[in-house]
Amino acid sequence: MTLAETSNQTNSRNPFVNLKYEPALESLGNDYYDEVAAAEFPQHILRWRNDALLPRLGLDPQTVTDEDFITAFGKFAERQPLLALRYHGYQFGEYNSGLGDGRGFLYGQVRGIDGELYDFGTKGSGRTPYSRGGDGMLTLKGGVREVLAAEALHYLGVRTSRCLTMIETGLSLWRGDEPSPTRSSVMVRMSSSHIRFGTFERLYYLRRPDLSQKLLNHVIEQYYAHLITEVDKYALFYAELVKRVAELVAQWMVAGFCHGVLNTDNMSITGESFDYGPYAFIPTYDPYFTAAYFDYYRRYCYSHQPGICKLNLEMLQEPLKEIIDKGVMEQGLAKFDEYYRAEYRALMLKRLGFENLQTPELDELFPLTIEFLQDSRVPYHQFFAEMARTFAANWRDDPAFVLHDSDIVPATGASAMFDNWCILYHKALNNFDIDKIDVIAQNLRRYNPKTALLRPVIESIWEPIIQDDNWQPFYQLIEKIKSGD
Repeated sequence: MTLAETSNQTNSRNPFVNLKYEPALESLGNDYYDEVAAAEFPQHILRWRNDALLPRLGLDPQTVTDEDFITAFGKFAERQPLLALRYHGYQFGEYNSGLGDGRGFLYGQVRGIDGELYDFGTKGSGRTPYSRGGDGMLTLKGGVREVLAAEALHYLGVRTSRCLTMIETGLSLWRGDEPSPTRSSVMVRMSSSHIRFGTFERLYYLRRPDLSQKLLNHVIEQYYAHLITEVDKYALFYAELVKRVAELVAQWMVAGFCHGVLNTDNMSITGESFDYGPYAFIPTYDPYFTAAYFDYYRRYCYSHQPGICKLNLEMLQEPLKEIIDKGVMEQGLAKFDEYYRAEYRALMLKRLGFENLQTPELDELFPLTIEFLQDSRVPYHQFFAEMARTFAANWRDDPAFVLHDSDIVPATGASAMFDNWCILYHKALNNFDIDKIDVIAQNLRRYNPKTALLRPVIESIWEPIIQDDNWQPFYQLIEKIKSGD
């Protein structure tokens, strides 16, 4: 048997190669993408495999080898065509018609055992027609950061894409925002869709309403299938997208997450969070905290995220108005704030241990919590983690017992706002029978992990990697994120 025959036989047993890929986007024709070739890398070291995603693909993690990941997603064996998607976008408010997948491609689309269609999209897999002079590569640190962000957000309850795998590729890269030369990686993201707001903006720019309608029909068929038979399916699609995006940004805000670059090309048409470049989790409740060092005017700062997402939905009306009545879309967008407030309230109350109940105390409690966190500068994530750690049934007996075992808040009497917060929390607890207190304790532990993915935490696991090639802290951090420790 020749070497080539041996290789083909090995690939034929590769579970990723043998998945039933669907040409869903490909079938629309090449008006939406360019066929590209993957880069060839001098080295392939598997650094991350997300075994938690494999059962969704009908795969048993125990039967999938590390070499299977490398062959499929590092060497890109036997997978054609590879599609670099075309799109435009508003970047920091300015329209950019020179965009598209510049360092990645759509590797394939697979139907999960849940019946949903999933994309495998690469990042760092080489140059495409949209690389704009770049090398098309991803730094290893960039890959590490994206793996961590996706896992952290997932376990915080955010609707997010996740990283299926990350492979170190042996290249030396030069970057202006990292010490260089720096190591390289290729990452594969598993998401609901890589179709963006900017995909439609490009078609409007090209004056192709026929292609826009064809794409919108595809989006509804694949991702809003419950609307297919509705007479007003287009209007209902936009209204549902508004709801999904409003709820998503509420999830970010409660998680204390700042995306960093909310350009329209980073907004998914399915309302899913993806593409984690210069993100950050807020250390304290600072409305003007900004994740991207180059966001000089704080356009995408933490507190601006709801407004920016709403603005992006409004700008999406321009390309969609050729298909959907603009007045109807404006009616749909008018509910954004209502959806956002409802989701934000419900999720914030869960972090405080409560379900979404309507009581006067709870209506006052969650805004007072934000006011206290902003005024006191208490670490945002640690505050909730300390609630979970120190919660006791006797908090129901006396406001003085609330958080009295924690040293991260002012001593009782030192802050009138804190005293008021303790009194309100005490009153809220007394809306529940004593036998329900255990449920509140469980909620606090469930929604308030001990580990927060703050910048110093990421740097603490990156240092062992660059100094000693020690990946153990990275894997340990992921385990902590998964367990809530």
